[in-house]
Amino acid sequence: MCGIVGIYSETHVASSIYDSLLMLQHRGQDAAGMVVCDETGRLNSRKSMGYVRDTFQQRHMNKLLGNYGIGHVRYPTAGGAGKEFAQPMYVNSPYGISLAHNGNLTNSKVLARELFHAEMRHLNTDSDSEVLLNIFAHELGKQRAILPSKKHFFKAVKKTHIRCQGAYAVVALITGFGLLAFRDPRGIRPLVIGVKDGLSKKEYIIASENASFSALGFKTLRDVYPGEAVYIDVEGNLHSDQCSDNAEPTPCIFEYVYLARPDSTLDEISVYKARMRMGQKLAKKILKLKPEHDIDVVIPIPDSSTTAALQLAAALKLPYRQGFVKNRYVGRTFIMPNQEERKKSVRRKLNILDLEFKGKNVLLVDDSIVRGTTSKRIIEMAKEAGANKVYFSSAAPPVKFQNLYGIDMAATNELIASGRTDEEVAKEIGADWLIYQDLDDLIDSAQEGNPMIKNFEMSIFDGKYPTSISSDYLEDLESSRKDDQKVAREKSN
Repeated sequence: MCGIVGIYSETHVASSIYDSLLMLQHRGQDAAGMVVCDETGRLNSRKSMGYVRDTFQQRHMNKLLGNYGIGHVRYPTAGGAGKEFAQPMYVNSPYGISLAHNGNLTNSKVLARELFHAEMRHLNTDSDSEVLLNIFAHELGKQRAILPSKKHFFKAVKKTHIRCQGAYAVVALITGFGLLAFRDPRGIRPLVIGVKDGLSKKEYIIASENASFSALGFKTLRDVYPGEAVYIDVEGNLHSDQCSDNAEPTPCIFEYVYLARPDSTLDEISVYKARMRMGQKLAKKILKLKPEHDIDVVIPIPDSSTTAALQLAAALKLPYRQGFVKNRYVGRTFIMPNQEERKKSVRRKLNILDLEFKGKNVLLVDDSIVRGTTSKRIIEMAKEAGANKVYFSSAAPPVKFQNLYGIDMAATNELIASGRTDEEVAKEIGADWLIYQDLDDLIDSAQEGNPMIKNFEMSIFDGKYPTSISSDYLEDLESSRKDDQKVAREKSN
């Protein structure tokens, strides 16, 4: 789960890329970076560990001159967490290519061996983004074009699709030639195009989400289609081509549950409206299971559950209250590397309003339950505040399987719902009653926004992975995601 953006303009783009990255900050807080190209073909770049506001000071912005460029905010899913993993990444041959990537390659180790032994390309990290960059660069370089055109870029993307497995949404800067963006054949990770009128020509933005478009004066044009490549040349002309023979739209359904901003529309599905429908369907399930329930009040766990909770409360004809005050300067807890840090973070992140809990039967609404650490601590806080009973509902089904496509949730055996019944999970987190969203209802909530999408990537719920994977990859990933391994990596950086 990273955030990427590419912008072409008649004027300098650094400030617009900066603003876009700020609005994509929720997609990654580990590192941020930007590279722009000026009219002479010179690249100007800056990347560092930390938040966008800390990475780019005024002295850096003054040097980031150029009318097209790309940016990235990183949330580590593959590779380590050091500064060498910050993006965009760069190779000087051919032409000079900078690339920013959101997703996860499931065959990166095989590709890395091929790059070294057969194609004599050196990799400086174990990042799958560096692998992807070098695969594309190699396929482009094989064409030996002195002045490459769109056909050469699109052919290189076609070859990249054939070789790469997994999820990838990409923006790339090809020095002196323009911007290139492409999306894996299933379109697992999102990518959206925006357009506006410049002084003499169209200007374009391509980003993980379109929430920033209106603030920058852009209107949403469309999504980049699964398997498609989009090229914006230095004259500002937009070209596109379907670069996969087996494109099959399968967007990640967890984008609508948690990852994306509510003011984004991805694959023509409004995230906000999808979450409203999740709340409605969850209310119907509650009424079906307990028509004579004794719930007094509905309280969301901020922020991504608030829309679903508001709709749920309306459907149940119950009061909706804000029972928690969120500290917005604490990052997303499921990203943190170990249990102890996550436990501490809950208290730092959420402060409770006792008066909304005392003597009441409270229904807490969250977007999902992953490890259960946060849920358990929040229920404890609610009971300490005087709640009579604490019911807990999840807008998503039980998370039972690890994610392979860009969400570093946990090893399977660290997922609280893995191998447990709903009743056992309820007991573990201390809830008096636990209600999960049904998977069919979640699918309907998203699909209603765009009935043309027949399938979603939802492997964390059903264990069905839509791309080719090896047992070795699963085992390696499982091991790397255990808390003790994450702590060890943190200490080494």
